[in-house]
Amino acid sequence: MSNRKMLDKFKEYHFEFKHITVIFVVLFSFQFLVSFVNKSSIRNFFMSTQEWYQKDSAEKLANLTTTSLELLLESFNQQQVLKEGDSQRIIQSLNIILVQPILQHNIEDICIMVDNGKDVLAIDDGRNLFNYVSGINSNGSVNSKVHEKARDLYISVRDELRAKEQIKSIVTDKQTFNTFVPFVLKGEYVGAVYIKNTPDFSFMTSQIISNYDETSLIYLSFISLGLLAMYFISSYTLRERDEAQKLLFDEHEQNIKKQITYEKELVFTKRIYHTHHKAEKVMGFIKGDLKLLAPENINEIKFRVTKYANFISRIIYDMKWFDPPIQTIRNAIFRTDLNEVINFIVEHIFLRTSRKSTIYDVNLELDKNIPKIGVNEFVIWEVVEPLIQNSIDHAGVQDILINVKTEYDRENRKATVRISDNGKGIHPFLLELNEQGIKKIFEENVSTKQSTIQNTGYGCYIAYEITKRCGWQIDVHNLPAAGCEFIITINC
Repeated sequence: MSNRKMLDKFKEYHFEFKHITVIFVVLFSFQFLVSFVNKSSIRNFFMSTQEWYQKDSAEKLANLTTTSLELLLESFNQQQVLKEGDSQRIIQSLNIILVQPILQHNIEDICIMVDNGKDVLAIDDGRNLFNYVSGINSNGSVNSKVHEKARDLYISVRDELRAKEQIKSIVTDKQTFNTFVPFVLKGEYVGAVYIKNTPDFSFMTSQIISNYDETSLIYLSFISLGLLAMYFISSYTLRERDEAQKLLFDEHEQNIKKQITYEKELVFTKRIYHTHHKAEKVMGFIKGDLKLLAPENINEIKFRVTKYANFISRIIYDMKWFDPPIQTIRNAIFRTDLNEVINFIVEHIFLRTSRKSTIYDVNLELDKNIPKIGVNEFVIWEVVEPLIQNSIDHAGVQDILINVKTEYDRENRKATVRISDNGKGIHPFLLELNEQGIKKIFEENVSTKQSTIQNTGYGCYIAYEITKRCGWQIDVHNLPAAGCEFIITINC
């Protein structure tokens, strides 16, 4: 079950061509880094091993030379007078032992450091060594200047060699080993055999590193070929998938556009049905005014008929657009008197009907300090009229009293329109917020009227949409005593 959940979770992610590219680059870089680190580790290992082997080989060679000299010198009795032929054979053997290491290309110097009182002699040939061991004075034939550096090094470690009688190596120039092996005859410390050795195993290290580089290159080539094959196969597969998804998205987009167009047309048709009765009512007012036309009231009737006709024109204009251009709603050329528009709507629309005296009454409290605003006056009509009509339709009581009040905040340059009534108020459900944070009463096709009545629930929605286009704010709440109150905040 857990594996299935992980698989479903993995399917939620959408891998694209760029993701495969990133994975490929990361894998190749990681492989290259691992190879580089491994090569560096092997090189360091070989260098450490080489240093240890160089020191070990230098000390073994020096120790072997010293042992050979000691064995040879201890094989004859120094107190015994040797024949000339025997002496020559011993001297020849000593020369062979001293010269043999020099034949190796790594050995640069060899001699025997012996103490001669306060002085130190550096002996590098068999005759001088034979004379020294035999007690024959040979100081004059020993040239210590040739081994002056070796002599200085010996003097610095002489006490340690005498005390411990252990091999001592001093490294100079990073790879030159100056090895001193205690020279002991008849159990007595005499001096030290010095060998200067510069072993060079770089050719071996280079060969090993070269072989590793070759192996690593072959390995990286196979890995790279595998990754490239995976990369091209994956990218080709993803490209086909992306093309199919693009076609699917394009088709889905077209279907959504068709659906939106259809819904707009449907909503547009419903809005026409919602506003046609307003036009019928206004046309009735025009006919009534024309019947009452007389010389003494011609200017008054002309003013009202002009307002009615302009409102009808606005309704017809709105029928041509899903979304009217913003400049037809608010513009700097508009200089609308808010109080005048509200007063006209109340006096010549709502208070003109024959049912006025028995059903409802409208009270006006208009602030004369409100400046003119840059919004089309019939847009204000489309906002205020449905809200007043909403109070009449949904009050649910007799003797409805509607109060329309305007206020102006000079400091914040904001005008407020309050439309309240003494009805039963708005159902709490309609005051709840939807997912967009908008109260449900301002949603489209939301109404508390009977569901059998068609084309209802658009009055508050139209008012909300128009205030949003004007850059205003609209809100509604129930009053503590009774009824509800709509509040429109206008930026002046």
